[in-house]
Amino acid sequence: FFSPSAASPLEASLRMVCIRTATVDDLLYMQQCNLMCLPENYQFKYYLYHLLSWPQCLQVAEDGGRIVGYVLAKMEEEPGDPHGHITSVAVKRTHRKIGLATRLMKSAHAAMDEVFESPFASLHVRVSNKAAIHVYKEILGYDIHEREEKYYADGEDAYDMRMYFRKTGSNDRQGNKAKEKTSENPARENG
Repeated sequence: FFSPSAASPLEASLRMVCIRTATVDDLLYMQQCNLMCLPENYQFKYYLYHLLSWPQCLQVAEDGGRIVGYVLAKMEEEPGDPHGHITSVAVKRTHRKIGLATRLMKSAHAAMDEVFESPFASLHVRVSNKAAIHVYKEILGYDIHEREEKYYADGEDAYDMRMYFRKTGSNDRQGNKAKEKTSENPARENG
């Protein structure tokens, strides 16, 4: 007689939540999640602009057909410094502390790196948001780039944080691709 061990509620929640690319049908639910979770809110047209411009960068966490978290991300296309930027990330209180924000961020990072070949991702975070700063630094590998005074509408300062996808810069991409091609065909290495 075999009795499978029961999964903890945390494990069960993780298995049921799907991280996927957002669609136009998700935008209202993303906005609702934002309004419930964060003091910085955006008009619907801002979500639509992100979706139309950088569709691969918007990710949602879906549990049983309901949106329980999202990441709103984009590409900053300034001359000389193009890079990915996390505009907003939020997870409903009922689904916090199970790693969803980390999974959402990693999914957006993958799109920035693989689709847009971004050298790094940036974000702004309130200096008082110690929990988010911990996740960004200790789990996702962000570093504080600088402090921006009075960044938020209420006057609070923000940290501009950055996470580089490659340690040696953008030239490393070609070097890694060349190494991958040579290792895929060992005969060329010797020949």
